[in-house]
Amino acid sequence: MNQSIIVSEIKTALQELSIREKAEILKRFFKTGKGEYGEGDIFIGVTVPDQRTVAKEFYNKISLEELIELLSSKIHEHRLTALLLLVYKFEKTKDQSLRKKIVDFYLKHTKYINNWDLVDTSCYKVLGRYCFENQDSNLLEKLSDSENMWEKRMAIVGTMHHIKKGQFELTKTFVLKNLKHPHDLMHKANGWLLREMGNKNETELLDFLDLHYKEMPRTCLRYAIEKLDENLRQNYLKGHI
Repeated sequence: MNQSIIVSEIKTALQELSIREKAEILKRFFKTGKGEYGEGDIFIGVTVPDQRTVAKEFYNKISLEELIELLSSKIHEHRLTALLLLVYKFEKTKDQSLRKKIVDFYLKHTKYINNWDLVDTSCYKVLGRYCFENQDSNLLEKLSDSENMWEKRMAIVGTMHHIKKGQFELTKTFVLKNLKHPHDLMHKANGWLLREMGNKNETELLDFLDLHYKEMPRTCLRYAIEKLDENLRQNYLKGHI
């Protein structure tokens, strides 16, 4: 299949913004070595702000069909820019049928959303917001039950929109469901979302911690309590509560 003109323009724009030295740093940061979670991922060294600039320029010029070309790229920045394009498309339209198409597109292509930054910069702004506004958590629940870690992460991070709107039950449900997941990246995601819940309503976080903190993986707990009063934080870490 010939590459579309618009995708070619986006790739050219990103290549012109690439920095070789930054690419080397990103390869290490996103664990692309053999046996690591990002094994084999390719970076060209484009900053996220620069990718956002490109996405803002092109989001209303590219179709979902053309976006597949960018999202399926082996180059990490191509995939992230594709997701930023998707987020802008979702946020800028009031057409509910188009929003549904964007959500369906996202869910159909999760295999390309395969690192934590790709998940975290897009899922709650598309999937989470869609679920909240339609008061239907089914698609997030299915992702939470997935065997794929990135899809599980989509589910918990997807509840960020609910937290921002003052709804916490889905977050707590998903944290408990995958509390003992074997990968550190899930522990970090769970702790991060609990911390965000605490930022919105500290009582909700403390009530949750009092019930569950002793069974939480250490990384999850550290993330969850990061913004608490230091004395209280130490009491949780030492098991004195």
